[in-house]
Amino acid sequence: MDRRGFLRSTLALGCSVAASPFLTPIALASAPGDARLVVIILRGGLDGLDAVQPLGDPDYAALRPTLADGRAIPLGNGFWGLHPALAPLLPLWQAGEAGAVQAVSTPYRDRRSHFDGQDILEAGTPGLAGEARRDGWLNRMLLAMPGARGETAFAIGREQMLILQGDAPVSRWSPDARLRLTPQAQRLLELVHHEDPLFRDASAEALMIVNALESEAAGMAEMGGGPPAGDHMRLVQFAAQRLRADTRIASFSMGGWDTHGQQAQGLPRALERLAQAIVGLKDGLGPVWDRTAVLCLTEFGRTAHENGTRGTDHGTAGVMLYAGGALRGGMVAGDWPGLSEAALYARRDVMPTHDIRDHAAWVMRRLYGLDRGLLETTVFPGLSMGSDPGLVL
Repeated sequence: MDRRGFLRSTLALGCSVAASPFLTPIALASAPGDARLVVIILRGGLDGLDAVQPLGDPDYAALRPTLADGRAIPLGNGFWGLHPALAPLLPLWQAGEAGAVQAVSTPYRDRRSHFDGQDILEAGTPGLAGEARRDGWLNRMLLAMPGARGETAFAIGREQMLILQGDAPVSRWSPDARLRLTPQAQRLLELVHHEDPLFRDASAEALMIVNALESEAAGMAEMGGGPPAGDHMRLVQFAAQRLRADTRIASFSMGGWDTHGQQAQGLPRALERLAQAIVGLKDGLGPVWDRTAVLCLTEFGRTAHENGTRGTDHGTAGVMLYAGGALRGGMVAGDWPGLSEAALYARRDVMPTHDIRDHAAWVMRRLYGLDRGLLETTVFPGLSMGSDPGLVL
């Protein structure tokens, strides 16, 4: 990107870290109101039948001869069980601050491509052909929110996320490297930008933010109070730090969900990271957690049948995990279709009973007071929201 384009896309929001080409790109923005929304994209297709297991379904055990191993943590009346790797979420579940919605999907059907599935999930459209929008539904929500002003949202991670892509300016941050610059690099930055007020002032602000973040992280490490190491927790720490301030919306993605083989070895690690991330958000947000909704979305579920390599293949309906003090948890919502062969989609997948966009739209309506017609036509084109599932308190 040339200098003019760089300035046009970032400095219109006010000076930020993004204004300095020597630092990790980030552009700041924020939304009106006090509610926080965090959207976590689970890339690869989470197996909803393993994460939240239908223990009481008479067909479940036969479909999963090795994956249904009896170690799930019973929930509520015992029909549902939580994968043991999600045990850190159990206190939140019992406190009514975490839950799940089963048998949900995007409108995507049959081809089961990760790329198309993720694009449709993040675009929030029925498909990608013809009139389909190529911006993201979170970005369209920001454009529709009255009074949106500086510091609106964060897209956190290495890749460009379609979900926050569009005309509304958003922030971006990547954990690729440590943020702190050496004293020599800071001095070089000052010299290079000295004659340009825009870059000089932006760099000064950027260095102040970077040094504050690094000092906070170092202090947590010294006290032994920091969360588990790893990029996912660096994302969470940064998101929580910004959400405690002016940021209202954050989105990032987590991988590791494509479990074609030996699922019992691979999936627990991904679920542990997700549980750490959610608990880390709660701990990092403190009192702000009570005004926060966390939605964990995946592009599709996986086959009902376990495959020959003790894994599962690309499917259709899956699970949406959610958490936050602003949401009503302690339950598995949605309409369960059953797992008999006649009840399966194409005799292989969990049958979708709700559009996952319904639940996201109702959360946005209740959190931010957005008009239903706007949600059904602009934010999620072609959506019919149906009745309120009651996820927001």
